[in-house]
Parts: sequence; structure tokens; C-alpha cells
Amino acid sequence: MKELGGKIHLTGAATAARVAKLEDNGVIESYSINVNQNKLDCYMHVFMNIFLNDIHHKAFIEWLKEKDQFVLNSFRVSGDGCYLLECRFPSNEYLNDFLDELNRYANYKLSSVIDKL
Repeated sequence: MKELGGKIHLTGAATAARVAKLEDNGVIESYSINVNQNKLDCYMHVFMNIFLNDIHHKAFIEWLKEKDQFVLNSFRVSGDGCYLLECRFPSNEYLNDFLDELNRYANYKLSSVIDKL
């Protein structure tokens, strides 16, 4: 807080009080860490549009929760598909295994990331 306070010309204590107030009021909801996936050998970065085979999504959602080591973000969407997943995999083999399991619940359309702009 002292370092942050120095950037905004407040003491560490005053900064801590303001941050606590923002947390209490729900302005700050959470904190996060950005992980360099390449350093974890997860070079394959893909987005998947998911098309569920059934109107009941519970089984898919439960399976998806078990795959958090690969799924960075998941969104329920309108438009093209039911869900949009952002995933990272160490190799094609891991991706292929993931897709084989996914086929029990849904069809998909896969887009591979070439580069981040």
C-alpha cells in the first residue's frame, strides 16, 4: 500500500483505507494473477464455440468444472453457439483428448490463436 500510495500521493495508511472502502462497496470484486502460459508449456491457445446436444446443460457444466487446468475462461453466449471457451493445452494430444471427451456433451467449432495483438 505504501508503494501504491506513493504513486497517488497518499500515505500507505490512507491508501489502505481507500482500498478497503472500495472492497466493502463492491467496486473492487477480486484480485487476479496473470500467468504466463508459455512458461507452463501450454503453447496451444484456442477458442471453442460450443454447441450443446441437449437442452439440459448441467452435465456439461459439471464436466467443464473438472477441466479447469485447460479452461482459462468460459462464457455462456448468444449467437453462434451456447458457450465460448478460451483454453490452453501443452500439445495436440491433450487438445485431442479434451475434444474426444467434449463430444459426449457437445459439438464444437475450434479457432487457434496465431498471435496476440
